[in-house]
Amino acid sequence: MQFPESWLRAFCNPPLNTQELADTLTLAGFEVEEMRPVAPAFTGIVVAEIVEAVQHPDADRLRVCKVNAGGTELLQIVCGAPNARVGIKVPLATVGAELPPGEDGKPFKIKVGKLRGVESFGMLCSARELGLSTDHGGLLELADDAAIGRDIRAQLNLDDQLLTLKLTPNLGHALSVMGVARELSALTGATLNLPAITPVAPQIDDKLKVHVRATDLCGRFAGRVVRGVNAKAQTPAWMVAALERCGQRPVSALVDISNYVMFELGRPSHMFDLDKIQGDLEVRWARTGETLKLLNGNTIELDEKVGVIADAVHVESLAGIMGGDSTAVSDDTQNLYIEAAFWWPESIQGRARRYNFSTDAAHRFERGVDAASIADHIERLTALVLEICGGHAGPLDDQVLNVPVAKPVRLRVARAAKVLGIDVTQAECVQVMQRLGFPFVQEEGALTVTPPSWRHDIQIEEDLIEEVIRVLGLHRLNDAPPLGPVRPVVRPERMRPLSQLRRQLCDLGYQETINFSFVEERWERELAGNADPIRVLNPIAAPLAVMRSSLMGSLIEALKHNLARRQTRARLFETGRVFLRNPAQADAELEVAGVHQPRRVSGLLYGAAERLQWSSKERAVDFFDAKGDVEMLLAPKQAQFVAAEHPALHPGRSARIECEGKVLGWVGELHPRWRQAYELPQAPVLFELDLAAVLHQRVPHGLPVPRHPASVRDVAVIVGEGATHDALMAAVNECGDAIVRSAQLFDVFKPSQPTADLKAGERSLALRLELQDEATTLTDERMEAAVQAVIRALQTQVGARLRGQ
Repeated sequence: MQFPESWLRAFCNPPLNTQELADTLTLAGFEVEEMRPVAPAFTGIVVAEIVEAVQHPDADRLRVCKVNAGGTELLQIVCGAPNARVGIKVPLATVGAELPPGEDGKPFKIKVGKLRGVESFGMLCSARELGLSTDHGGLLELADDAAIGRDIRAQLNLDDQLLTLKLTPNLGHALSVMGVARELSALTGATLNLPAITPVAPQIDDKLKVHVRATDLCGRFAGRVVRGVNAKAQTPAWMVAALERCGQRPVSALVDISNYVMFELGRPSHMFDLDKIQGDLEVRWARTGETLKLLNGNTIELDEKVGVIADAVHVESLAGIMGGDSTAVSDDTQNLYIEAAFWWPESIQGRARRYNFSTDAAHRFERGVDAASIADHIERLTALVLEICGGHAGPLDDQVLNVPVAKPVRLRVARAAKVLGIDVTQAECVQVMQRLGFPFVQEEGALTVTPPSWRHDIQIEEDLIEEVIRVLGLHRLNDAPPLGPVRPVVRPERMRPLSQLRRQLCDLGYQETINFSFVEERWERELAGNADPIRVLNPIAAPLAVMRSSLMGSLIEALKHNLARRQTRARLFETGRVFLRNPAQADAELEVAGVHQPRRVSGLLYGAAERLQWSSKERAVDFFDAKGDVEMLLAPKQAQFVAAEHPALHPGRSARIECEGKVLGWVGELHPRWRQAYELPQAPVLFELDLAAVLHQRVPHGLPVPRHPASVRDVAVIVGEGATHDALMAAVNECGDAIVRSAQLFDVFKPSQPTADLKAGERSLALRLELQDEATTLTDERMEAAVQAVIRALQTQVGARLRGQ
């Protein structure tokens, strides 16, 4: 909410400067988000009156004016404004004056100039040239009582400060200057000066019948007929200035009065053109199929979840949100119906967002507006209408049907002291309630407080405790650190910290992403094969409707975001929880019954395998790049990659990751179907692992340095194309000879045509065996026996035969 400091001080003027006032509000929970002057810096501009204006002899669009700026002589000014005429008072930038900086950021200095041969000793200014608005239609016309020669900053109070408050939803009572002033008075003890509201004596007997059909929508409805108004009346300059400084564009006198009272008292209201209303008014829930053309020009379709005000023929207003176009006031309006009501917050909340707009009225009503002050505020509206637009007012029609009943809240002084951690006396609590204007009844050690009608947020004891410390001051809080036993938790050596895993992935070239745990249902169905995901009861956006059971969809969405910004190479990873249905899951400290929430780590590779360089040719990432990264994350544990199919992955380029008899996750290239569906130029490679298994590592243990050197032997065998590397290594490891320490595949040969050695469907594999005995030197006989044991194991388990035999 934005408002000028001068308006606030008209209600409550504590002995504080602007910065101290802003700090006081901020420390009390009314954060002053921005503070800026009404006008930019400029000097040398005074009030002047045009006493003569004649046509320029050599220019059709220029006039030569004589102006009185309070000096001994009249000044000659050449001006091209269309409204430059005798008798008006306007801002004059005298010679030497500095106007606000232009587009180049430098102030514009006024000098004696010559336009088409006629000298000009200054410049008459528009509002835009002073930085007051974007209006450049002509000179800024000042009030008739403006003092000639007076500095324009003093004349228009341009040194006033604009304060912008950032309010939390529970502070709806502060969405008005009066509401902020009420809080400032309580905080500082300064006198609160509320505007005097005197009931308007009815001059006519006219009433408009209003039937409230839905008391769960509208709890109180008040209105008044005013006849013979002049809708073309000029809005007073003081009201225009106040609205503009609240960020509101003046429209017409009637609309401006309604907006002014809303900012002044926090009371949204609406003015109907009485002659456009057909029959009685009816307050009810809308009916499915009804439509309404709003003041903003949009035509919306209504249903039974939206409140309306309707006449005998049409829907005329969207209750508590925006009026309709058909009964809007205009310059031709002569008879008026002023309406103000209490709309239950639950009946307004979210309705404007359904139609993709928001209004100041809805913003206030959905937070709760004072139901007790409606009659007084109608009187204030009526008085302003009669003062500015004239007319004759009818009697006030006020229907009180279903307004909130304040429930007393008990404040225990000892409880307040315990919660706040400071000594609080009953006398201080009494003083706070008195300053806030809260009615209360005392008893020994406690107060029973009845929240006033404008404070919808006071419901429990903690709310009153918050009020106590807000008024007493946050400086009263003890800044001593809390005392408590420190029990360090030692992480098991076999568990590495998550931060170490993150650093390892960053070292491998990945960048971390953080995404929502709720995702599009499409991702779950297509990428996780999850036909029954866990749904979010109140999603923040329609697409984010389910909880994720895989991290892959989030990474693909992040990849698309990067590709849209021409990032053609990406390495992304994420760690986070996934949510799986599990009827066996019971409630626990960090668990919810029926939902299993394991943590996962997932990665995505896309684009070139290496950054552009001269030493190697560019190639795209493939399955083996991701497989290598997975092996590094799991090291020193040895994982097995078993060919298998996954809903998100290419059926021929994906594998299930297993280790020590457990399934840890998946790795593979994105399925071509989803690559095309998600409009990706090429397929990324993804992996997803159980985070707990990745963080669990083997504890290293020391081994003595071997006293005898190792020997190597090479073996070439012929196997069928179906023999896998894992099967080959398993056979070597199970050969039964202890001196075979390791084996490495270092060559694969498959001729284009069958040969005497290699038949169709066969290939030659070359293995290098490392042989070592720590206790004694190896002999040729032992090494040969070990090689033969390996060959026999290969023959038995993978059907291999020695090449050349």
